[in-house]
Amino acid sequence: MTHRAAVSRYSTVSIALHWLMLALFIGVYAAIELREFYPRGSDAGEAMKAWHFTLGLSVFALVWLRIVARLLMPTPAPLNEPAWRSLAAKGVHLALYALMIGMPLAGWVILSAEGNAIPFWGFSLPAIAPVDRNLAHNVEELHELGGTLGYWLIGLHAAASLFHHYVLKDGLMRRMMPGPV
Repeated sequence: MTHRAAVSRYSTVSIALHWLMLALFIGVYAAIELREFYPRGSDAGEAMKAWHFTLGLSVFALVWLRIVARLLMPTPAPLNEPAWRSLAAKGVHLALYALMIGMPLAGWVILSAEGNAIPFWGFSLPAIAPVDRNLAHNVEELHELGGTLGYWLIGLHAAASLFHHYVLKDGLMRRMMPGPV
C-alpha cells in the first residue's frame, strides 16, 4: 500500500528509477530505430537488436523495483484537480506500467518462439515459449503496435508534465525532479 505522508516529492529511489527508466526507453527505441540504417544481418545491425533486447529486459527487471518503491515509500498527496484529469493521469500511468511489463515479455516470447537466444547483459535467459514461427509472428505484430502506442504514451506523459509545469504552475513536475527543490 502506498503511504500518503506529508512529503512534497517522491523518494530519491522513485525519482532515480523514473529517470533511469526514461534513459532505458530512449535506448530501447534508439536501438531498434537505428538498426534500420545497417544492412540486414550486419554486425552493427545485430548489435543494435541485441541492445534493444537487453535494454528492454532491463526495463522489465526495473519496473518491479519501481512498483515496490511505489508501494512502500511515501508519495506526495494527489493534486486537487478536476476528476477527469486525475483519472486520465491514472490511466496513462497504468498504461505505461503495462507497457513496461508487457513489451519486454512480448519480446522475450518472440525470441523464444523464433528459437533465438535471449541476451541479457552477457547472459542468455531461458526460453519462455516453445519454438513456433506463427506465435512469433503474431506476438511481433502486437509488439510493434505496443511500440507505437509507447511513443504516444510517453509523449502524452511528457506533455502533461510540461503542461502542469508551465501552464498550471502547480509544482507537479518538481515532485519527480532530481536534486534539491
